[in-house]
Amino acid sequence: MKVVIATSNQGKLKEFETLLAPLNWQFYSLQDLGIDSPIEDGATFYENALIKAKHAATISGYPAIADDSGLCVDFLSGAPGIKSARYAGENSSDAENNLKLLESLENETQRNAAFVACLVFFDPNSDEDPISAEGRLEGEIARDSQGKDGFGYDPIFFISSENKTLAELGKDYKNKNSHRAKATKILLNKLLKEK
Repeated sequence: MKVVIATSNQGKLKEFETLLAPLNWQFYSLQDLGIDSPIEDGATFYENALIKAKHAATISGYPAIADDSGLCVDFLSGAPGIKSARYAGENSSDAENNLKLLESLENETQRNAAFVACLVFFDPNSDEDPISAEGRLEGEIARDSQGKDGFGYDPIFFISSENKTLAELGKDYKNKNSHRAKATKILLNKLLKEK
């Protein structure tokens, strides 16, 4: 079966190809099919993932899997949340987003946070409801940036059980334990039951 992964990020496509290999499906990115990304104006991770999956599926005619994810900080009532990629403003860099978050928590001792990922599988040729899965990775916000092997908020996302940030723990740890990896495992199990 041909399935669209609703991303133009080839790294993310490869990650999904690896994690969803047991399905024996052929995966394509938006870029592979010449599809532009939609406007994400949902209020939740689920709504944004559904917007992306429906958009890719409707244009391509193939089932689609989309994800939306972000960092939710307890003290900031769940912010930056769905605005994680542009927390410091539209087109802000990872460094700018990290700096704004560190400044927001400067004198705060309560630094609990979680990376959250929501995945949605949508089949335009089926009357079935979309299938979704959510994964979480709990941690806290460090007081400064540590590590080089990561992106986004990884250098300031501290895993206390490992006594390191995600950027210090590296790709292998992240591929097994990340919010996206957890959500993908849940989605994979649901899709294998549907087959």
